[in-house]
Amino acid sequence: MKVYGADPNNNSRLAAILATAKKAGFPKASMEAAVARGQGRSATGAALENLTLEVILPPGIGIVVDIETDNKAATLPDLRHLVKVKGGTVTPTAYLFQRKGRVAFEKDERNLGEDEVLEQAIEAGAEDVETDEDGNIVVWTDPSMISAMANSLQQGLDLKVLSSDIIWDANKDTNLALNDDNEAKSLQELVNVLRENPNVQAIYTNATQGNVSDEVWAEVDVD
Repeated sequence: MKVYGADPNNNSRLAAILATAKKAGFPKASMEAAVARGQGRSATGAALENLTLEVILPPGIGIVVDIETDNKAATLPDLRHLVKVKGGTVTPTAYLFQRKGRVAFEKDERNLGEDEVLEQAIEAGAEDVETDEDGNIVVWTDPSMISAMANSLQQGLDLKVLSSDIIWDANKDTNLALNDDNEAKSLQELVNVLRENPNVQAIYTNATQGNVSDEVWAEVDVD
């Protein structure tokens, strides 16, 4: 919603999502709250502030938490307390990451791949193009170019946008491989309690699987 605007009259994708939600029986208040958040305000009309919380968790896992809140004075102390309880430390970690724009386009019957999309994507400002496990096209770009990128490929190649967001992407040379299941479990415990706070929008980490078992790693739910 932030990328394309939160007015359903000007955002066909949002309009379709709201229509589907209404058909599925989602409460009107919940849908209005979601639209309001996309417009940068809370359900009460108060302005939302975008914040980040930077955390280190043993044995050196870098974490960045994206937050939207209309009450910074209450939200940040609450989250800092949760971090402390789970053994983490609030300290700068953003230098371990880069901000990147990401747009995913739906695979269609033409089965367009990276090669077919690459030329126009590069002209529109793409940094990289790839396909995900479902065959959808994923385009990476500078955050400032994300709207132009989406519009260019929508109009030029008739692609349908699945999702668009701006993320914290861990620098490859600072990734930390976890080799102990307990380290991965500690990470997931922190992620779980942070996600319970409705002001937390996304959680990013530089941790990678290492020798952690597949079963345990599958439970690590980060963005």
